[in-house]
Amino acid sequence: MEIYGAAAMVLAWSALAAGLALIPALGPGIGQGMAAAKACEAVGRNPEARGDITVTMVVGCAITETSGIYGLLIALLMLFVNPFFTAFVTTFGL
Repeated sequence: MEIYGAAAMVLAWSALAAGLALIPALGPGIGQGMAAAKACEAVGRNPEARGDITVTMVVGCAITETSGIYGLLIALLMLFVNPFFTAFVTTFGL
């Protein structure tokens, strides 16, 4: 009976880890909002450079978004693939 309690504990900690893996999604959201605000200010000051500013902002936002995507990927792995539970099952033969 205790082995099933340990299996439930592994699943619970995996769910907690998946939730914590989504914390890095806060950074890209804030950073992209600040980048868009600064780009709007820059276009307002220098409308002729609109194309260059927009391209630079879009590339910067794309690079920033990768950290949020990596956090989401790790959370999905922890929830659906769950390598810890797979290792637990193979170790104890459940």
